[in-house]
Amino acid sequence: MRRLGGMSLDFVPVLHSDEEVFTRTAHLFATATEITCAARDLNTFAATRRRHDDVHPAPMPRLRKLYRPEALLNPSMAQHLRTAASRGAEVRITQDDVNETIIIDRRLAILAGDVVDGRRGYGVVTEPTVVQNVASLFDAAWRSGTDLAVYDAQHAELRALAPRVLELLASGCKDETAARALGLGVRTYRRRVAELMAVLGANSRFQAGARARDLGLI
Repeated sequence: MRRLGGMSLDFVPVLHSDEEVFTRTAHLFATATEITCAARDLNTFAATRRRHDDVHPAPMPRLRKLYRPEALLNPSMAQHLRTAASRGAEVRITQDDVNETIIIDRRLAILAGDVVDGRRGYGVVTEPTVVQNVASLFDAAWRSGTDLAVYDAQHAELRALAPRVLELLASGCKDETAARALGLGVRTYRRRVAELMAVLGANSRFQAGARARDLGLI
């Protein structure tokens, strides 16, 4: 049973793919005036994102996109977010562990569930009190987020080093060897590894490697 803000969500209808989510909600995306999305990366709502781009006529709705920093480590994901921002979407990056959610006009919320046997389930909520609760959680995370352009500028060096650092971590080489390969001091290398672990939301190097594999980074 899932809970949100003290309320049980066991009554929420569950859909079993993002394609099914879009099929059931396409008409709402097509007429929406405000869409907010929070996710760890672009894979969670892939079909919904792609199809929304196809069906929504001008004028576009207000779009707010909130992502975890690891989304920017994948070049295609990062480019998508930058393109969205250049087209008028508001994009922020948050260090918080976000609830993966799409909210349409603050009257419907799509909640991403866990992946089971390779398939992710989604709950679709229309009950006003629950939707408002979900929207409030999003708003709180949004206020603490950092604008994409600002975050990009602050972490440009780490993003540039990340692919090579991940390769060296995966190879199992010693820190001294890895630092030498990157032309860094050992302390600087270890600091970059710690920063990368934080971006990936990992508590250990092993967990960072697993998360990087999930994102297709190694």
